[in-house]
This record gives sequence, C-alpha cells and structure tokens, in this order.
Amino acid sequence: MVGNSKRAVYAALFGNLGVSIAKLVAAVFTNSSAMWSETYHSFSDTFNQVLLLVGIKTSSKRPTELHPFGYGKERFFWSFIVATLLFGISGVLSFEKGFATIHDPMHKIENVNVSYVILLISAIFEGNALRISFNLFRNTIQARGEKVNLHALFTEFQESKDPAILTVMVEDSAALLGIAIAAIGIYLSDVTKNMIYDAYSSIAIGAVLMLFAFFLAKENRALLIGESMSKKDRVKIVDSVLRIPEVNRVITLRTMHFSPNDVLVAMEVSLVDNINTDQIELVIDIIEERIKTILDIKTSSKIYVEVERDSCPINFKKQSHRQKEKRT
Repeated sequence: MVGNSKRAVYAALFGNLGVSIAKLVAAVFTNSSAMWSETYHSFSDTFNQVLLLVGIKTSSKRPTELHPFGYGKERFFWSFIVATLLFGISGVLSFEKGFATIHDPMHKIENVNVSYVILLISAIFEGNALRISFNLFRNTIQARGEKVNLHALFTEFQESKDPAILTVMVEDSAALLGIAIAAIGIYLSDVTKNMIYDAYSSIAIGAVLMLFAFFLAKENRALLIGESMSKKDRVKIVDSVLRIPEVNRVITLRTMHFSPNDVLVAMEVSLVDNINTDQIELVIDIIEERIKTILDIKTSSKIYVEVERDSCPINFKKQSHRQKEKRT
C-alpha cells in the first residue's frame, strides 16, 4: 500500500509542478485574478505533495524505546499540515486576490486564449492524477472480491485510512472544480467586459479550497487522535473469534490505526471453564492468527488478547452475544 501511495503522490507532484509553472505564466500574461488563484493553488499542492512524501518516508522508521509503537502516525501528522497549508495559503490568498480585484477599477484581463489553453492542459494533468488515485480504490475493492460500483467506491473513500491517497484525491477534485470556476469567471468577464466575474471566481476558488481543506483536516484529526478500523472489519474479527469452540463471547474489542496498514487490536474474550493453561495459550494463538488473516498483516506485535474463564454454557453465551450485536 505504501508503494501505491507513493505512486499516487508522485503522479500528483509532477503533474502539479508542470501545471504550476504554466499557470504562473498564464497569470502574468492575462492578469486574471482567477488564474492567480489557480497558481497559488497549484504551487501549494506541489509543496503539499512533498510533505506527503516526507510523511511516507518518516512513518517507515523502526520503533524505538521512546516510540515503541513506531512512527506510523507521522503520515497523519504531515497530512494534517497539508490541510492547514491548503486552507491558510491557497484559500486565504485567493480570497485576498478576489477582494482586491473588486476594489481595483483598473483591473483588466488580457490574452484570455492563453488562460483557456493552460486551464485545459491543467485539467488533463489533474484528471490523470485523480484517475490513478481512483484506480487504487477500485483495485482495493476488486482485491476483496467485491463488485465495483458507486456505493462501494464511496464507502472505500469514507473508510480509507491512507491520508496520502485521500489527500491527493481531495486536492485533485478541488483542482478540477477550481479550473472549471476559473474558466467560467474568465469567460464571463471577457464576454461582458465586466471584471467582477473574474473577482468572484477567485473568491469562489478560495471558498472551495477552504471547504476541502477543512474536510481533510477533520479526517486527519480523527486519525491523529486514534481512529478504529472499519465496522466491517471489526464485525469480521468478532464473528471469526466466536467460531472458536473454546470461546464463549467477546467481551471487548478495541482497535486503533497507527498507520494505514498498522493496527493495534486489543481484545478481551471469555473462555469456557475446565481448560488448562496450555489450551488457553493455544486458543490465544488461534485468535491472533484469525485476526492476522482478516487484517492481512504478517506480525502479531500489536495484537493483544486477554482471557477470562466462564462457567456459562457455550451455546448460550454465543447466542446471547449475537442477539446483542443485532440490537446494536
């Protein structure tokens, strides 16, 4: 998954770098406020992709005595910084440019055809980067043997714990929307000779960037605090553990993501009575293996199972737990 994240980020990085330079040239030649807003946006995105790569790199460091659970949350931290910069730089500067244009009676757009060409090229690059991220989501769904449809894609987007891919998708979506807004504003100003549309489009681009940045910050804040794995995976774990004959019920299940592919799982289970210590250890090993299979991970270093004995009949306990699950 790390390799996939890097691929999406690199595609966005090189695409945004070329687009940023092109938009800067267009902004200088046309003097369009909307084009300046798009320039701020693309340069900000380019710098943001560098920060995402920093997060991917630093998150792979080995655990230390000071950080025994590793550095996986570095990815969430740097993605949160990206969201802050997107809001603070691109959004605020776009607002400032738009309002300055409103109060500038001498403002005029020139060489509008240059803007159209650059915006079209930008849309192609941004669309390609978005396509790569979209395909990563699609491949993940297909790997689980599920049908790819709009609902499945939306669910995968909601439950994704990979901040790099999530950020690239949000930024590229915002970029395509910004390009459309800029094109409309420039066209209306050119046709009507009223520069107010150019100013309004700049402000609208700033509002879009702030909205998308707020969404990214909210998602990464949840991951930084400690977000559990998806409900679907939690249900799979509980159902799998309940199929073990020696397990009466699952008392608690707590999970937390340290990175997209690094999860802490803490489970407390109740076992049947009259089993010895060796059998308990065997049951714990079986539980760990089942969790590892569901999560598709190769280490059990962050899987913790606590057991207690229970004298209640097995069937009664399992049935009671399932009924409780259905009610909740």
